[in-house]
Amino acid sequence: MLILAAVLAIFVYGLIAAMLGTILPDLSQRYSLTPKQNGNIAMAQGIGLMIGSFFIGPLIDTQGKKPGTLLALALIALALSGLRSAKGYGLIAGSMLLLGIGGGSLVTAAFALAGDIHIPSLSTASVFNLLNLFFGLGGLLTPLLAARIFNNNSGRLTVFAAALAAITLVIHVLTPMAAPSGQVAFQASQVGELLASPELLLLAGFLFLYVSAEVGVWNWLARHLIAQGVPEKNAITILSLGFALGILLGRVAIAPVLVNVSPERVLTGAAVLMAITTYAMLQTGSPGVAWAAVFLAGLSMAPVFPTTLAVVGSKFPATAATATGIATTAGWLGLVVSSPIIGGVAGDDPRRLKTALLLLPAFSLLMAGISVML
Repeated sequence: MLILAAVLAIFVYGLIAAMLGTILPDLSQRYSLTPKQNGNIAMAQGIGLMIGSFFIGPLIDTQGKKPGTLLALALIALALSGLRSAKGYGLIAGSMLLLGIGGGSLVTAAFALAGDIHIPSLSTASVFNLLNLFFGLGGLLTPLLAARIFNNNSGRLTVFAAALAAITLVIHVLTPMAAPSGQVAFQASQVGELLASPELLLLAGFLFLYVSAEVGVWNWLARHLIAQGVPEKNAITILSLGFALGILLGRVAIAPVLVNVSPERVLTGAAVLMAITTYAMLQTGSPGVAWAAVFLAGLSMAPVFPTTLAVVGSKFPATAATATGIATTAGWLGLVVSSPIIGGVAGDDPRRLKTALLLLPAFSLLMAGISVML
């Protein structure tokens, strides 16, 4: 039951991580949203992610993992219902802020659940990657269902996702979970010491750059491909059966590698490959070539987030929750910063997204430099 609960939580987060990029074309057309407004909507989600990931930790430590996951799932279901009924830019941005708070809370809670799962033959990084393949599965299904089942109707998609979040909430209610530790994770003295640690600052910066790049693909790839002449249904399918599928398969493939190869070396290789593949995917308007490049980008990104969190936990075992919270919050800050930059560079012309999205390979190169320093 614990494994099922953790898997479903990560799966639901995968669904909502791909949500904005999937529904943006429909919402932009329906309400005449500009790329700049799209960037502000993504920024609202990023602010929500930071709020959720930072403040859910003390609740989990003092009240237990179950209240944390239930609150997160309830907020997600409420936000998706709000998106369904939103009639304009302001309400969409508000719903995405709430969805971000629920999503950030769910990520922290899901990794807390995953920390209670111990498989003797696998390293912690391997377990995290195997569980996180369900993030890739969720990210794969969201655009696929949107394009093939719901005919790109954002309202139907959000209703489906809200229903799944509600089902997951019921399963979490029924799942026995560990009692609370009684200790608050975020203690001021610990935060001060950790923020003075060069290693943690490097890891936080690494996640900042990575989340900027990954969310850049989720939120902007479909609109970029459409601007290059790719039909909308094909563009959304490329996001699903290209990027999300790459992440899913990459996390399966990397798990046995991490048994014998250090996580730091895996992160270095992944960052270099990210720079190459994200640049390549911006250079074509051919659906076939774009799919191949996007799939390889997904493979490259697959191990980064869970492996980085495993490294954080291993380097700061005495204050793992606080260190993880700091690093994860830095990651969501990347979402807050990158989307407005991309939308601002593109302005009112979606064709300029090709130039704006060069931020992704640039950030990947910076990641490679940080990983070498680590």
